[in-house]
Amino acid sequence: MPPTEPLPSVAYLGPRSSYSHQAALERFDPAKHTFEPRIAIADVFTAVQTGAVAYGVVPFENSTNGNVVFTLDLFCDRTRSFRDTFVRGETYLDVHHCLLSSATSLSSVARIYSHPQAFGQCENWLGANVRGVERIDVSSTSKAAQIVAGDAGAAAIASRVAADVHGLNILAGNIEDSADNTTRFFVLAAQPGLRAPVSKGHGESDKTLLSFTVDHEIPGALCDSLKVFKDFGLNLTSIASRPSRILPWNYIFFVEFQGHSDTQHVQTALDELRKYCLNLRVLGSYKDEQRKKGQAYRESERKMAGNGKTSW
Repeated sequence: MPPTEPLPSVAYLGPRSSYSHQAALERFDPAKHTFEPRIAIADVFTAVQTGAVAYGVVPFENSTNGNVVFTLDLFCDRTRSFRDTFVRGETYLDVHHCLLSSATSLSSVARIYSHPQAFGQCENWLGANVRGVERIDVSSTSKAAQIVAGDAGAAAIASRVAADVHGLNILAGNIEDSADNTTRFFVLAAQPGLRAPVSKGHGESDKTLLSFTVDHEIPGALCDSLKVFKDFGLNLTSIASRPSRILPWNYIFFVEFQGHSDTQHVQTALDELRKYCLNLRVLGSYKDEQRKKGQAYRESERKMAGNGKTSW
């Protein structure tokens, strides 16, 4: 009997029970993939780039707290370490934070551990309930839960799943500032042609992410570059920037738009865009899962309206 082929592996920001882990399990079939935790987001990029795993799942932006700068900085690729790492899919996860501890009372908590993004998503609750309590940044929410297990003077902002995994009490639930708090994750793959499972088709149902720089000494350089998207009818869905670290106040811009980089229309637009850029890199094209999520929500609203019910 021939040897069994190993299952494709998926790296995620660990440890187990992190939101990245939950997103990976939602995006990939556990019966057909193995899952490997990594200590930092950079380690997920490295695992994909080196071929240690087939896919990586990394957080990209949150609906409450904006872009995950750790991920954006890795996409900047200032050291040219991830030239073969591309975005091949996206997935969305509803994020509901809890305050977890081995203690049974909030008054026992002297310090709180979590990821900086989680702190940013819970500012209102933290300010109202634990003002003055020390906050300590760690690599992930699940790492925070792991750290505070057995320490009655500490608490973690993490998920209910993390509470179950680490045997912690939930001192407060749903402490996020927004009830519809959602994080978008990207699926990474090293091969340019490797599409993440479920992502099918080209064209208007896809999105493309790219990075570029312009000559900051030329007045209107950024305006001219962005006008290309309008001229070619490409709708922008996200825009962000990070320091280039080459010159002070010089930036790398990230733009996401509706359309696939393989289509002729988009290729023509990118050729025009290059006229205004010092450099440009297409980071990937992938199925627009946000549109599908929105369509499902609107369909749910229509059904409820048809039953004489509303969701508010």
